[in-house]
Amino acid sequence: MRAVVVIPARGGSKGIIGKNLRPVGGRALIVRAVQAARAAACVDLVLVSTDDAAIGAAATAAGAVLVERPAEISGDRASSEAAVLHALDVLEAGGRALPDVVVLMQCTSPFTTGPDIDALIAAMDERKAACALSVVEDHGFLWGLDDQGFGVGVNHDHTGRRRMRQELPPQFRENGALYAMRVAPFRASGNRFCGPAVPVPMAAPHIEIDEEADLLLCDAMATVLDRPRLPPHVRIQVVVTDFDGVHTDDRVLVDQDGREAVFCSRSDGMGVEMLRRAGFQVLILSKERNPVVTARARKLQVPCLQGIEDKLGALSAWLAERNLGWDSVAYLGNDINDAACLNAAGLAVVPADAHRAVRAGALVLKQNGGHGAIRALAEFLLEHRPTTRAGTQEH
Repeated sequence: MRAVVVIPARGGSKGIIGKNLRPVGGRALIVRAVQAARAAACVDLVLVSTDDAAIGAAATAAGAVLVERPAEISGDRASSEAAVLHALDVLEAGGRALPDVVVLMQCTSPFTTGPDIDALIAAMDERKAACALSVVEDHGFLWGLDDQGFGVGVNHDHTGRRRMRQELPPQFRENGALYAMRVAPFRASGNRFCGPAVPVPMAAPHIEIDEEADLLLCDAMATVLDRPRLPPHVRIQVVVTDFDGVHTDDRVLVDQDGREAVFCSRSDGMGVEMLRRAGFQVLILSKERNPVVTARARKLQVPCLQGIEDKLGALSAWLAERNLGWDSVAYLGNDINDAACLNAAGLAVVPADAHRAVRAGALVLKQNGGHGAIRALAEFLLEHRPTTRAGTQEH
């Protein structure tokens, strides 16, 4: 099933002023949410419903489509359902076909991932349910109060034998991160629980940001949780990059004589140098044949294959000549003509603004193409090189 994600993000917040723009791990909450939604394989579009210009600017820069929320559904008592229904109405009025599923995503759960969204929708589809919600498993002993105000067991008999935690019946608690609904019953009922619901446990930490202490805790946790990990069996020796949309921001300047120029990042240039000095082989593989590609490759002191229609075939031959396998390759690409190489590589990597068709299963960097993506990959690979028993690094 295909889905649209709607992220409600009002400007007003009483608990934390400017909450949706506050950073966790160096990224604003609204940016984290948009990037996570765009990383989901089944998501075609990310809409941010807001009444705040600054939130709208941050969301669109991260790749979302802005929905300006009317004042009547922007107050403290406005429901999230109202924002989602309005976003669907705007989508329909604009002539776009409505999706099978709409996902309500909250900014206040900063560790939600694209695979979490995919898992939610897959579970709903498998069970033929009308809706699904993200939850955390709760194995605790719950207590309530009786008529006299004394404690009484809710999910256990506190007067009987003390049961083991694993003997308690399964129970789940909403974590407030994600709600997925089939569009037709949701629009008919106006309720996120528009029919049979499937609770889907999430592995991510279930902290919902409501006050400053939550924000500080999540920011500290992000230093660990935001760091990607290289699978232990992967031993990268070669870094292959596309050119347009990786070394550049995918734009080109054309003068009146047809000569082209592009913008490249000095930070990315340093990233290439770091890789070369560490012993990695680096190759630029480009569909375009252009003097700017040749000049940039010469500047970076790396080989370049350009004018390549069959990237998979050309790279396979290049690797065979050097007695290297695909499992030794980290491939950084951004568009559909990179898909075959990304699927074959030992490590598939894409910039933050890569086409959605190549994001599934790839390491999605936080940096856009032409804005430090190569440098980020270089730092990642250098950090995750395995160490020998003597303590030195190898690759």
